Amino acid sequence: MIIRQIPVKGIIETYAYFYIDEQSKHGFLIDAGAEAERLLQIIKDNDWIIEKILITHGHFDHIGAVAEVSKELHIPYLAHRNAKDYLTNPTFNLSSFFGGDITLFSAEYFDEDTEIVLSANPNIKLKVFHTPGHTQDGVVYYDAANNSAFVGDTIFKQSVGRTDIPGGNYNQLMQSIKNKIFTLPADTILYSGHTEPTTVRQEMMF
Repeated sequence: MIIRQIPVKGIIETYAYFYIDEQSKHGFLIDAGAEAERLLQIIKDNDWIIEKILITHGHFDHIGAVAEVSKELHIPYLAHRNAKDYLTNPTFNLSSFFGGDITLFSAEYFDEDTEIVLSANPNIKLKVFHTPGHTQDGVVYYDAANNSAFVGDTIFKQSVGRTDIPGGNYNQLMQSIKNKIFTLPADTILYSGHTEPTTVRQEMMF
């Protein structure tokens, strides 16, 4: 499995992730936050075929390049059903606070316990866990076979996502971390939106 962490520089530097099956070269792009042209060039240079764009939550720094990449590659973008308020409202996705007006109206929405399966290789799949608190649409994409989880801004290395923003709730975030992330195997690698990877074990100790 190829997991490529790409820092994309918008107003806030955010990590986008390529999750690619080595055999088929098919995969997903997780959190296309900015620099659409650069992300598209990486895809072209590696001869990858991206089947879907996956969104961990609807803040502007995680969705800024979604529309352009989706349009260029003719692929869908997916988010939790609670993401509609964020994707379609610049106040909720915070882009309006930075002079932007990001809106996405064509998302495909899912519920918790969904499995996102790679068409080219059905053995490759990500299980969705709803982890509200930083936002109400936050999710984790968990790959049990490869001990990996893409956690967005729910948890970072030695930190957690902010809750003093629209839709934030500190107690809810703590419950999401305790009841969802900390129930994963201790050696699960956590790939977040803004820090280097960590593990469940390390964050439980912290």
